[in-house]
Amino acid sequence: MPLLRPAAPPASGPDGSWPVYGHDPGGAKFSPLTSINKKNVAQLQPAWTLHTGDMYDPHGKGGRRSAFECTPLFIDGTLFVTTPFGRLLALDPTTGKQIWAFDPHANYTAGFGDFANRGAAAWRDPDTRHLRLFVATIDAQLFAVDAATGNSIDSFGSGGVVNLRRGLRNAPHYTAEYEETSPPAVIGNLVIVGSGIADNNYTDAASGEVRAFDARTGRLAWTFDPMPGQKTGAANTWSIISADPVRKLVFLPTGSASPDYYGGLRPGDDRDADSLVALHAETGKVAWRFQTVHHDLWDYDVASQPTLFTMRRGGQEIPGIAVGSKTGNLFLLNRETGEPLFGVEERRVPQSDVAGEQTSPTQPFPILPKPVAPQSLTAADVWGPTAEDRKWCEDVFRGKRTEGIFTPPSLQGSILFPGNIGGMAWGGATFDSRRGLLILPTNRLAALVYLIPQEKFDAEEGKMPGFEYARQRGTPYGMARLFLLSPKHLPCNAPPWGMLTAIDVNTGDRKWEVPLGSVPWIAGQPDLGPGEYGSPSLGGPIATASGLTFVGGTLDGYLRAFDSDTGKELWKAKLPSGARATPMTYEAGGKQYVVIAAGGFDAPGSALSDTLVAFALP
Repeated sequence: MPLLRPAAPPASGPDGSWPVYGHDPGGAKFSPLTSINKKNVAQLQPAWTLHTGDMYDPHGKGGRRSAFECTPLFIDGTLFVTTPFGRLLALDPTTGKQIWAFDPHANYTAGFGDFANRGAAAWRDPDTRHLRLFVATIDAQLFAVDAATGNSIDSFGSGGVVNLRRGLRNAPHYTAEYEETSPPAVIGNLVIVGSGIADNNYTDAASGEVRAFDARTGRLAWTFDPMPGQKTGAANTWSIISADPVRKLVFLPTGSASPDYYGGLRPGDDRDADSLVALHAETGKVAWRFQTVHHDLWDYDVASQPTLFTMRRGGQEIPGIAVGSKTGNLFLLNRETGEPLFGVEERRVPQSDVAGEQTSPTQPFPILPKPVAPQSLTAADVWGPTAEDRKWCEDVFRGKRTEGIFTPPSLQGSILFPGNIGGMAWGGATFDSRRGLLILPTNRLAALVYLIPQEKFDAEEGKMPGFEYARQRGTPYGMARLFLLSPKHLPCNAPPWGMLTAIDVNTGDRKWEVPLGSVPWIAGQPDLGPGEYGSPSLGGPIATASGLTFVGGTLDGYLRAFDSDTGKELWKAKLPSGARATPMTYEAGGKQYVVIAAGGFDAPGSALSDTLVAFALP
């Protein structure tokens, strides 16, 4: 079976289906459905809910609580959902009732640091027309499942599973260091997987190879290593891989090399880390590469799925691809060559004063679009609703390095803005092809980072309340970091703290920008007047042909609908918990549904949730 022989599409048709995580292999997250529109969206109401029962709280045993972040698939009249435990459920799309369930019996108690499963992938055998589903579990196992029955396909891999821990250049030091959170990508007859690797523990962390397997047999087809010949690890693709089946290309959003905050043992630009790497799908060979951050010292991963789009210039159509970074820089590139569509310039940036570190002298900045998040925060910019809040923030800033974006980590402490959740986070963008708009959420939250000499680390660890500490074994320095929130849990930078932005891909200009969501505890702050403060968010948007953009992800736990032409909020609905997920939409039984996993827990005091919520018109 030729691996790049055109495979049949997994869906019964493009109209009401959602056959891929991002609706299409290129991650546009755009649906042609129009039954729910600007005139009637305010009438949306819950149609059904499902409780998966899969929730995990380590109760102090290490690792994080599970988060329900799945974006379901809708194929051949069935809804397919994954839980944080990697269980795969087939549901009736009009009632949410379970048809079958596949349980991989994942090891979910190992203390994983990012405990989620964001969805499955589908492949239709071009010979038999049978549909199979692929799910990569938190403990790094790749399963093939019969979509009709929920049974494991034992002819795939070894008894239906491929162990993704095997065959790496750097093996994981411990179970929870290496995990899978994102759905695989499928192109032709290949299934392609990246990996999630724990940050800041080791210089020689598990290596971040991306691998392609035969979708029928599970046999390894090729491996791509972003850091070949290196002792260092990571530079892994933990976010969602995009594909262009016509050009037979796959696009990898890679993260930072290990460890994040000290690079003295990985000199140079770290070539394919923090990059968009285009591979020939048949061979895994590099077609082109574009690096968004040189020699990353800030945890500025390419966290979001690359988004394919078409640009119109001078009467011609140009295939484009958008890649966003936690830096707040959004790069629009030619999909075939990797060349910037609006130009990129290398600008000089602050240099490290830490012994053994060699900072990149310059970093890339797009000429257009302009940054989608602020990139400078100094003591003069400190914000707070009261003099007490402002003084707390001013005291934190005193003596720290605050030289704008790419201020290097330091012994005296450095203010990083944006911090390590962006800018753009893993939710990424949606592309409204009818309007030529990329619509994306961004975060605006600063972080404080210290480097701590290893000989002092044991004595210093835990001294500063609220800080996250990491050893960075093998380097001269451990690290400590903290999001800059005052004692009232309000950021030291002025609001808004989360935005939804629309970029015209034909001009590179910002068409509109509005605050996204709110921080729920603001209502209890008597010093804060009315205003649109926005919220940091984790979760992506989708758009529909009727001119609507749906997005959750905010701390206040709402799903919202916006007018894609203006950014005006048209509807919102309170969810059982935060929706740290990307919604989807489909049509079944003559009715359009919008579905989102409400299983986040980002707000202080919020409870675990296992709820999938479907909305429809009455």
